[in-house]
Amino acid sequence: MRHRRKFNHLSRKSAHRKAMLANMATSLILHKRIHTTVAKAKALRTYVEPLITKSKEDTTNSRRVVFSYLQSKEAVTELFREISAKVADRPGGYTRIIKLPNRLGDNAEMCMMELVDFNENLLAEKEAKPKTGRRRRSSAKKKADDQVPAETAAAKKAEVDAEVKTEEVAEEVVEEAKAEEKDDYVKEEKKTEEPVAEAKVETKSEEVKEEEPAKDNKEEVKDKDAPEEKAEEEKPVKEEKKDNTK
Repeated sequence: MRHRRKFNHLSRKSAHRKAMLANMATSLILHKRIHTTVAKAKALRTYVEPLITKSKEDTTNSRRVVFSYLQSKEAVTELFREISAKVADRPGGYTRIIKLPNRLGDNAEMCMMELVDFNENLLAEKEAKPKTGRRRRSSAKKKADDQVPAETAAAKKAEVDAEVKTEEVAEEVVEEAKAEEKDDYVKEEKKTEEPVAEAKVETKSEEVKEEEPAKDNKEEVKDKDAPEEKAEEEKPVKEEKKDNTK
């Protein structure tokens, strides 16, 4: 039964419990991470975090107070030199408890306890993924934005006009370049079409020349056939004359 027990005694007398927590605190300060049971880690958290807060004021008195708890000069120097500098902006919550699988044998709940500012992996992830929360603008900010002076408004308009002009100039340059490309393409097509047309004209002239001698041959044949036809026509006329004489 744990009636009227405000904290976990960890099944130890006060002297044993204080010595154990002091040793665990020194190990945590020197190594920045320890493995222990969940119950001991929760007890250690209430023991070591006030000492870390005390280390923010680097005075002789605070060093003596911390040394009375830890009983280790190395841990005190490490706490006041390195840890206090990293923890200066943090208002509390200097340690983190991460649960692990239960221990074989007695099946005790195990965990890893570490100092928050010395886990480089988690700090790198936070830097890589900044928070992007949605926040509504307050009415005061809206009014301040609405009451913008005329000079700033004119300057903004001038910037917008300059951007529009630059965009228009860029579009004109692109259109001119396209028109030039089209003209060059048309010229190249004309150059390629001219020799083809000349070749066609030459072939037509050759064909005409070949047809002309064929026509001459036909006319000659007709001229040769004409005297024979005349002779045949004259023969019946002569025969008629002979009949008349008889």
